[in-house]
Amino acid sequence: MKDRFGLDWGGISGTNFWSRPEIGRRVFFRHLAAAVGGYFLLPGRSPETVAHAAVTPIAKAKNCIFILLAGGPSHIDTFDLKEGPWTPREFNPTTYGEIRFPQGLMPTLAEHIESLALLRSVRAWAAVHGLAQTWVQIGRNPTSALGKIAPHIGSVVSLELGPKSEKQIMPAFVSLNTSGGVGAGYLPAEHSPFFVSPTGGGLGNTTHRPEGRDDPSRFDVRYQLLLQMDSEWRAGPDLGAGPAESAVFRERARALMYNPVVEGIFTFSAEERARYGNNSFGNACITARNLLRAGLGTRFVQITLGGWDNHSAIYTTALNAANENSLARQFDKALGTLIADLKADGTFDHTLIVAMGEFGRTVGPLNAQNGRDHFLQQTVLMAGAGIRGGRVIGATDAQGSATTEPGWSRQRDIRPEDIEATIYSALGIDWTTVRYDDPLGRGFEYVPFSDRDLYGPVHELWS
Repeated sequence: MKDRFGLDWGGISGTNFWSRPEIGRRVFFRHLAAAVGGYFLLPGRSPETVAHAAVTPIAKAKNCIFILLAGGPSHIDTFDLKEGPWTPREFNPTTYGEIRFPQGLMPTLAEHIESLALLRSVRAWAAVHGLAQTWVQIGRNPTSALGKIAPHIGSVVSLELGPKSEKQIMPAFVSLNTSGGVGAGYLPAEHSPFFVSPTGGGLGNTTHRPEGRDDPSRFDVRYQLLLQMDSEWRAGPDLGAGPAESAVFRERARALMYNPVVEGIFTFSAEERARYGNNSFGNACITARNLLRAGLGTRFVQITLGGWDNHSAIYTTALNAANENSLARQFDKALGTLIADLKADGTFDHTLIVAMGEFGRTVGPLNAQNGRDHFLQQTVLMAGAGIRGGRVIGATDAQGSATTEPGWSRQRDIRPEDIEATIYSALGIDWTTVRYDDPLGRGFEYVPFSDRDLYGPVHELWS
């Protein structure tokens, strides 16, 4: 069974799961227990002895580009390279300072290795696609009470840093190449992500009639007619996605219509597409660059790149170094080119880039299908926003199966909640903020259990 990202759930459920000796029932229930109860298993100080103190965000970034590598890339073949008889010769493992890197698989990123920081002591709470994907996007357990109403990290950024003037007409949170997904939770509709899959031919989510482009007054007449027709409905009670929420989306859409600057963000030439790889991920990276250059209000851009659920034939499909169209090569060329362009226009120094999957993949030799299965250990790539690159934070054992050196002040695995806190801190947002407007009346913490100081930013990225 596959989900909307094309992920194969057969690796963790049903007949295939139970028949795989390398995973097994015991591992599954241990992972599930970690997912549900993991918050209380963290080592460190007793919650009762932690005094909540004011915090100081690092505030190095104005924007964030969050790349979700849906499906979970193999960390030991990419950002925590562990060589063995399985490693393809075409990977061309190369040492750059303290980083051992598959230069042949990701040659463009290798050119920017001095700007990359690799967090190798990251560990997911659950090895289940849907659960873990949502977890990294909301920074908490989706099965918890507040997890069910929790907004996307980008929606919190929109709330805190969103457009402050009429000139900032783009949504603060834009999600590229994501077919649905995590939304604004209980926050107002204006902080929902704006979903779009860019093609280079303009803003595809709108239908522009020629007469409106040639004579804007025609569009205004039609818009006023729409408001008149909806007047009775808009005067009614607002139940869920009702009049008030629809009005927000309508006004946002109206601001984007027949706007040449907006059209320019989503329009680019065949030459530009080719430079970024001539694929949907490359188109999204161009759009992310253009959104930040335009300065029309977008502060958080998510780009989803699925296809990393490689239970079989991993070196002939996703991680094929000899094929420029393989998934890893697409990721490398587009992200590397994006970094180069952001450096060229001065945007890189105040843009935080985060690239991560929901978990990693099994270590050592390949499985019987020449692939790798779900695994909790993973590596997260970060760059930009003044991060000191060309280094790793944390270390794993010789197989890449567990953290041996956390590499940061809390002296434990880095969790999704810590990544969330790091993003907020980089953008100047107090990650310990508690809002008391949630419908459950519990008090919604931006990062869960802030009163117990269980999670916090990895400020070592900047030290």
